[in-house]
Amino acid sequence: MPMEEMIKQIQETAAKEVFGVWFLIGAALVFFMQAGFAMVETGFTRSKNAGNIIMKNLMDFCIGTVVFVLLGFSLMMAQDYVLGFIGVPNLKILTDFGSFLKDGNAPSFVFNLVFCATAATIVSGAMAERTKFISYCIYSAVISLFVYPVEAGWVWNQAGWLVKLGFHDFAGSAAIHSVGGITALIGAIMVGPRLGKYIKDKAGKVTKVNAIPGHSVTLGALGCFILWFGWYGFNGAAAWDGNSLASIFVTTTIAPAVATCVTMAFTWIKNGKPDVSMCLNASLAGLVGITAGCDALNALGSAVVGVVSGLLVVVVVELLDIRLHVDDPVGAVGVHLANGIWGTLAVGLLADPAAPAGLNGLFYTGSFRLLGIQTLGIAAILLWTAVLMTGTFFVLKKTIGLRASAEEEIKGLDKTEHGLPSAYADFVPAVESLDYGYAGAVAVSGDTPVAEAIPVKQVPAFDSGAPKLTKIEIICKEQRFEALKNAMMAIGITGMTVSHVLGCGAQKGQPEYYRGVAVEANLLPKIQVDIVVSEVPVRRVIETAKRVLYTGHIGDGKIFVYDVENAVKVRTGEEGFDALQDVE
Repeated sequence: MPMEEMIKQIQETAAKEVFGVWFLIGAALVFFMQAGFAMVETGFTRSKNAGNIIMKNLMDFCIGTVVFVLLGFSLMMAQDYVLGFIGVPNLKILTDFGSFLKDGNAPSFVFNLVFCATAATIVSGAMAERTKFISYCIYSAVISLFVYPVEAGWVWNQAGWLVKLGFHDFAGSAAIHSVGGITALIGAIMVGPRLGKYIKDKAGKVTKVNAIPGHSVTLGALGCFILWFGWYGFNGAAAWDGNSLASIFVTTTIAPAVATCVTMAFTWIKNGKPDVSMCLNASLAGLVGITAGCDALNALGSAVVGVVSGLLVVVVVELLDIRLHVDDPVGAVGVHLANGIWGTLAVGLLADPAAPAGLNGLFYTGSFRLLGIQTLGIAAILLWTAVLMTGTFFVLKKTIGLRASAEEEIKGLDKTEHGLPSAYADFVPAVESLDYGYAGAVAVSGDTPVAEAIPVKQVPAFDSGAPKLTKIEIICKEQRFEALKNAMMAIGITGMTVSHVLGCGAQKGQPEYYRGVAVEANLLPKIQVDIVVSEVPVRRVIETAKRVLYTGHIGDGKIFVYDVENAVKVRTGEEGFDALQDVE
């Protein structure tokens, strides 16, 4: 063999090995996205359901793995197809594992498995807080066993009918995100809204939409960043050379960044303040939008995808919630269905012939052919999924039930479905039952050993002739507390109790918005300062507080004055005036 040909062969072999390693690394990144979905969904829902959300995301992957091994993968990557529509599974992974490995199917299995799990887990957030766990497990098995493998075979198996037509979905805007999104929409409609989400009159007409904020924006943001990180593997793992991989990384970065900027500006103008949770959704929407054409669009095209995604996610989320009254706690439909469809169609519009995929988009060539194929493909995928998942949810609803009871929903699915008092251990209501080792503690009686570091004296009980005690309760703005504290200490106040409270006065709160829905902010955060005085004149305390807190605007606060019958210092037993004095 000539030296040049040998070198070329070695290079090709090395390239295949490198590609195989990167392919598996990409699969690992996509698997890590399960953590991202879990964090987003947990953060955007209430804490009493956090454990249930985590459990559902865990079981999506585990159940999906079992059924994908049993049938899903063989169905998806079958060599023989009936009219190019449904593959004939060979089950080689179970019957002839050696041959399965020799044919190079193992990397494909791992990669398609994590893709399958992604499609399944999208639905969790849309049906969160009110779906029976057993029903969700059954749904997860159905979509991973049959629904996803069939349509994904159309898109990525060379024998599939969409592949033969020239349909292009590089990483799954249609095959994964639209499938998960349409299932999320059907599930959210069939399970119904959360209790208290929509207020209806006697005729059944919705008169008010309530915002139900998630319990942790921090968790939601962490999930968003994890997903964005994993998306580089999601989109880039199938890249065949360095140039195409670099191009995919560029488009996968531009689209979500632009989408987030657009949503920030849009919600800022619309609501007066930029919406944090909606901007997090926008990042994911831009990622979904670019997924189908990440190898086919240029930088300008990916920016256009981002602009449309940033607007589309807000419009769809608010349309579903405020107008159509479909309760989707995490915005799964707006992110995955709307932008999965948009991303698929964007290939037909914006594909640049000079990009690695070399496709002819309408705006570059004037040809409608690719757009027509893309439209047919996404319509077929949505129809297939909608028919099967509607049937699945209908059967579940009529047999074992789809929705948890009202009592279970109010208590939270952590407690009722999994026996978790709370997913956050420090807030478990039963912690007072723990033995902290104080069973032998003796209460202070006033008679203390001489060895005590601070001398104590026994004093007579409080009587009616003792100096008068007065409690002054001051409610003020949070930002004025430091000035108030310093002023009180300057006039001789040596002790105070400070609390964070919620309240309102004449201002009746101020309007805020969560995901486009007005939040009733009738109770505003305030600081409550409690002071008991005897020696310092009450009027001096009041006048000092008024001077420090006054701004002339509504919400400066209130001062309340009460008579105090007695005060007792626990350590010494001192009462009345003496109990308020510092140790000399």
